[in-house]
Amino acid sequence: MKKNIKLVSILIINYNNAKYLERAIKSCLNQTYKNIEILIFDDKSEDNSREKILKYKLKKNIKYYFNKKSKKNIPALDAFNGYDHLFKKSKGKIISLLDSDDFFKKDKIARIVKLFDFKKDLLFVQNLPIEINKHYSKKKKNKNHFISYWPYLAPESCISFKREFYKEFTKVNFKYKNIFQNVWLGFRLGVFSYFVKKNFYCLNEHLTFYEALGQSGLYKKFNSLWFYRRLQSFNYIYNI
Repeated sequence: MKKNIKLVSILIINYNNAKYLERAIKSCLNQTYKNIEILIFDDKSEDNSREKILKYKLKKNIKYYFNKKSKKNIPALDAFNGYDHLFKKSKGKIISLLDSDDFFKKDKIARIVKLFDFKKDLLFVQNLPIEINKHYSKKKKNKNHFISYWPYLAPESCISFKREFYKEFTKVNFKYKNIFQNVWLGFRLGVFSYFVKKNFYCLNEHLTFYEALGQSGLYKKFNSLWFYRRLQSFNYIYNI
């Protein structure tokens, strides 16, 4: 491995996803691009996630952290805090996010690195998801992912960015983090990239397998929390 090849940090957050966690980790270990570090944050899981994570304690390129602080019990904010904790521990020039119930195609990181190398000024990229559950119509894949005034914002597990991008994002986003607690990190990053930095790229390739599971189910379409999150999202856009 050449020394000038960029280190990529893959940040994995987990809460009660022991069933899927190893699948996510193995998809990172099996990447064709090998200069990676894998960081895992477990947010006080109540299943056997800890046991699953400790199976990899001898892997030199895997670091893991178990949350010792109190949780907010707000899914979006807890996930944000988990990713933020891992970012501060990471060393990579390129960062890729991964929820523990999702997983990568084996050439994903190689494709992302190649894109950043080709587009030197690019700060943020999202790829397209391969939806592997029944909650979303398969027709969604065929939709045009952009309209004139609004970008398609992919799930967090489809998002990668340069280190300097996230540092700038946190400075701008700091005062809004706890105001708009139900706004997901992926949405915040996409909005910041598209509307503020005007440095947004959607790679038209399906590189991430995506499960719509877990706590996001609290926001069932048209229930009160769904409307409340949408209101916070629009207010977040307005303020940022």
